[in-house]
Amino acid sequence: MGIVLSEHCECAIVFDVSQNQGYSLIKPRKFPSKNKQNDCYSARIEANNLYLKADYYIGVDWLIKGERFIQVKPKLNKAVLERFDAELKKEEKPPLNSENEAELNSSVEKDNSKQLNYLKLLMDAFQHPVIVNETNNLVLIDWEADHITIDQEDDALTPFLVVQFLNLLKHIVRKGLKKSYYKVQENLNNRIKGKILVGANIKQNVLKNRLTKIFCEYQEFGINHQENRFLKKALYYCSNYAHQNAGLFAGNQKNLEQLINYCKPAFELVSDETEIGALKNIKHNPFFKEYKEAIKIGQYILKRFAYNISNTAKSQKIKTPPFWIDMPKLFEVYVYYHLLSAFDKEEIEFQFSTYGNALDFLITKEGSEMVVDAKYKMHYRSSHIHQDIRQVAGYARLNKVYEALKKTKTSKDIINCLIIYPTDKELTDDYKFECVLDSVSEIKAYNKVYKLGIPMPYITIDV
Repeated sequence: MGIVLSEHCECAIVFDVSQNQGYSLIKPRKFPSKNKQNDCYSARIEANNLYLKADYYIGVDWLIKGERFIQVKPKLNKAVLERFDAELKKEEKPPLNSENEAELNSSVEKDNSKQLNYLKLLMDAFQHPVIVNETNNLVLIDWEADHITIDQEDDALTPFLVVQFLNLLKHIVRKGLKKSYYKVQENLNNRIKGKILVGANIKQNVLKNRLTKIFCEYQEFGINHQENRFLKKALYYCSNYAHQNAGLFAGNQKNLEQLINYCKPAFELVSDETEIGALKNIKHNPFFKEYKEAIKIGQYILKRFAYNISNTAKSQKIKTPPFWIDMPKLFEVYVYYHLLSAFDKEEIEFQFSTYGNALDFLITKEGSEMVVDAKYKMHYRSSHIHQDIRQVAGYARLNKVYEALKKTKTSKDIINCLIIYPTDKELTDDYKFECVLDSVSEIKAYNKVYKLGIPMPYITIDV
């Protein structure tokens, strides 16, 4: 039995502690992120009530093994978005007493959500080759745990993995398939190449009186090696799944079809035969960085289908391993994609680390220097919002940031700070993010701190 929540929503379950001790043993799974671990959701017990609150991760996991699970869907609460935007417009920090806090909690807890098209975020982010190497560790999957039965239409993991793999494969094909030495076994006629496989030669030739045939093993250099064979196999699984389950991709079917048609011709000369175990000893070439992540995601996909192509077919119910998708990081790479449309890649420092802090973005372009923070984890209480703003402003005062921007400590210029956050406005095809500074507005309560709301791709659903 499952409990379904949306991001940042809370629900209460009434139970008898004496009847079921399992609720008191619930431990939320932790998602490793930025040198720390965050809870994927929170759970607390008060009296005979269990309170579950979703954070900013979507996925499925066991609450009580074999009995009850939690499922968090990609829905953004409009009240949270509106509250965050309203706080940024105020000229000063207002007092928040218990009365209006209760009113605020009531408005946030209402089911006023819009379903986020998280696949569109991923598709857009992958359009820029610089971001390809920043999309690792977006998913946490527990392959060892018992699988959970859910409706296939609620499956967020498989479409996400398919979209991620196909986009990685697109960049591999665009760069050109890697060539490498690989072993070939062939029954040659009247000649020897490489070494003779004595056992196979006796079995296939000597015992059958084929005395002019010699079974040999030799090496060739080309694209028909194990890595490319594996990628072709995973591509076949993805293609079959995408064609049979087009409705699960939230309007991204056309783009997926284009990706598949783009990648398939590159693998025409690659064999279909592959051994999964042969990939264990592969040494990855640093020039082909995409291969490592593509093979990892491809292995996830084959595991997801239990290495059986028939499991890609459409069905009512499916079994999925417990998993979580890091939505804040997905939003960061989506913002990165938009920033790259306004600045050159050399003018953006992504995940700039200093003194244990990690800035989301540092813009180094002369005349446009700024510290940029992508806020997907939007607190809706006034104190939390202003604490986030002060944290961003604090980053702009770090000596290492001044050094990276080639500014002197005695400089009177204050480094600009920009907070980018999602809005409830829907992304349109003609949306442009060409010049950041022309689109921002200053937060009135602070000096040189600006805000910019980004429209998000939503799915129209009945709520």
